[in-house]
Amino acid sequence: MGKRVTLQEIADALGMSRNTVSRALNNSGSVSSETRSKICQMATAMGYKQFSLVDTADTATSTLLALKDGKTEIALFTHSFPGASHSGNKLLEAFQNRIDSLGYKLSINIIKDNDIESLSLPTNFSMDNIAGILCIELFSEKYSKFLCSLNIPILFVDTPVLHKFGLAADTLYMENVTSVYRLISSFIQSGKRNISFVGDRFHCQSFNERWQAYVSAMTDSGIGIDTGSCILDDDSIPYKDTDYLAARISELGKMPEVFFCANDYIAICTIKALRQLGKKVPKDVAVCGFDNAPEATIIEPSLTTVKIHSSSMGFIAADILLSRIANPNTPYKKTYVETDIIIRESTGNTIK
Repeated sequence: MGKRVTLQEIADALGMSRNTVSRALNNSGSVSSETRSKICQMATAMGYKQFSLVDTADTATSTLLALKDGKTEIALFTHSFPGASHSGNKLLEAFQNRIDSLGYKLSINIIKDNDIESLSLPTNFSMDNIAGILCIELFSEKYSKFLCSLNIPILFVDTPVLHKFGLAADTLYMENVTSVYRLISSFIQSGKRNISFVGDRFHCQSFNERWQAYVSAMTDSGIGIDTGSCILDDDSIPYKDTDYLAARISELGKMPEVFFCANDYIAICTIKALRQLGKKVPKDVAVCGFDNAPEATIIEPSLTTVKIHSSSMGFIAADILLSRIANPNTPYKKTYVETDIIIRESTGNTIK
């Protein structure tokens, strides 16, 4: 039996107040029909009280099918297990809470480099009791294709860059394009033109979408893209190495007015590298990231970023995978979950 879901957990997952959630679920007070619908859907997904018994055909049927077939285990495949500060950690926690409430167990499998090279499943892994596979932080194109060939329900949370190939699987992403386009456009509207992108644009689909949004915002404003003013090194390069990053920033020639970093981890490392170079953030240069990691509020100055609704993504991931288990022949889904721009001190007064 999974733990009881609270009103506060539903509110946190949606970014709403507890009072709003309470009014919607009790059908009392002034709540718009759209908001009430969102709250009821989230309550259903999270298994809240009476909403956990709502006969949503996908999840109810999938549970019955898994139990009937004797397969009640869902396997997590990851090449890099999400740490406490990674958005994937909250996503995974919400995913596990959801499947626990329906009688599933989660097994964790770390995919090693030699597994990827040999296109083999992890040692001691057995498919016998596996109802489906969840992939997080798994960005090898050939290994992703290999998993899709196993003929088992599978969901990828983010993927390798998909321009040149497709995956026979459901996929789930945070919304990247609109939030980054709006953020970059805000800098441009404030008079900033020398904006640098920092991160491996081919690391994964989400990084690539953030890069494409950066390119679109710049070119739509009549600003040419100068890759020489960006730091686009392969992610095998140590972005966490402050000395290395400081040297790369120095090599840019003219100091950018803004560094947009592909995630918060890179942004925080960039702030540290700028300090090493004697630059003050945001007085000399603005910095922003993507993720809204816990460190974003701790570092000085606090980091402007884009918030991923990780818990919501976890519940949605569970229902997508359960739906696939129940209906293996339906068309594959590509799902995006909205993100929010969070303005903090690292960009100063350049955007509002």
